[in-house]
Amino acid sequence: MNHETMPHAAPASSAPVRYYRFKPWNIGRVVVWSVFALLLIIAPLVFTSSLALTMLSQMGYAIIICLSYNILLGQGGMLSFGHAVYTGLGSFIAIHAMNRAADGGVPIPVWLIPLVGGLAGMFFAALLGWVTTKKSGTTFAMITLGVGELVAAMALMFPGFFGGEGGITTDRVYGTTFLGFDFGPSIQVYYLIAVYCFICTALMFAFTATPLGRMLNAVRDNPERVAFVGYNTQRVRYMGFIIAGFFAGIGGGLAAINFEIVTAMDSVSIIRSGTYLLFTFLGGATFFFGPIIGGVLMVVATVFLSEITKAWMLYLGLIFLFMVMYAPGGIASLIMMNLRLAKYGKLGRIVGAYLALAGTAVVMVVGLAAMVEMLYHLQLNIGLGSELRFMGSTLNVHSVESWLGAGLIFLTGLGLFELVRREYVRQWGQIQEEIEHDIQRAEGI
Repeated sequence: MNHETMPHAAPASSAPVRYYRFKPWNIGRVVVWSVFALLLIIAPLVFTSSLALTMLSQMGYAIIICLSYNILLGQGGMLSFGHAVYTGLGSFIAIHAMNRAADGGVPIPVWLIPLVGGLAGMFFAALLGWVTTKKSGTTFAMITLGVGELVAAMALMFPGFFGGEGGITTDRVYGTTFLGFDFGPSIQVYYLIAVYCFICTALMFAFTATPLGRMLNAVRDNPERVAFVGYNTQRVRYMGFIIAGFFAGIGGGLAAINFEIVTAMDSVSIIRSGTYLLFTFLGGATFFFGPIIGGVLMVVATVFLSEITKAWMLYLGLIFLFMVMYAPGGIASLIMMNLRLAKYGKLGRIVGAYLALAGTAVVMVVGLAAMVEMLYHLQLNIGLGSELRFMGSTLNVHSVESWLGAGLIFLTGLGLFELVRREYVRQWGQIQEEIEHDIQRAEGI
């Protein structure tokens, strides 16, 4: 889905190249978007439980929010620590609009409430972004951090708007129905979110190909050269900031409809902003589809993983550290690198190394997780006894054997992983050399 990965026209003297672009239609792109729409339609038909439907709804607007954040980080190179300001304020304006509409104050149907949140996000982005985007780099990041903390502090200063610690509640069932939908059942809310998710994703993808989107990439890569040719880099960043705020507000409005409650702690806190940053990065900020992966992972981690273990934030931090060190392009970059191998018919040669890496990594993670869970149990749940269940076995936090066994498993897995990793690096380097040789030979024909 990343337009930058599309192949360019080959010279007349080069070898024949297989393309998937057919004028006047790009068949490959039509297939990708059709599959995306189909997944949104059939997902609740496959995963039918109430928990799955709740997670799918959250994934829908999480994708919008992560993609909006990627307009700043991936496209504009703007590291923001305050993106939750625009999603959160969009949520608050949206929920106040819903309450006014329910009272007959304003004639806004439920299905238009996300646009109210989007306009609110755009307004506050225009208001705060003019100062924020005057600087770039580290200074920009620090300003967004300050703005985020300022808005979070205001939540307790203005309880009439933010609702204090209890937040603001609403009832999304009001007014006349729309095409037979009153948006009371969760399945109807999901499909409303799915429609907005598809439309917003398509619009943000289209934005990447606009002159403004291209210029935002140029400001990210070489702001001095952009200024030299006559463009105002601050104005380009500012316009990108406003567009990101609009889509972030739409995501916030959808969240307000889904939960029927908005609280400052869950909406405008610095923790929420950090969550958007973390999962956009994990998904892959350098590719358009990376934040989509990040939005899905965000819901899986915050809803599913948090129910499994109290140490989920520690595991998440370790994963983030691992990705920063070994895959700074995120999961999307790993996918694209392996697609490159598949394109040249080399993927099968490294599948065995992948399986060995996965197997040894599982052994290492099991040993580490056992020690982490015993440590958490010792600190937080010791009143429930000294034993805990872990992956079908019983561990005793006061038993030396349990600690030694977990440590031995971890060290064994770590040692085997390192041996396999070295072999994998050797094979990867050899395959890359062969691919470069094939490319050079094709260019020489």
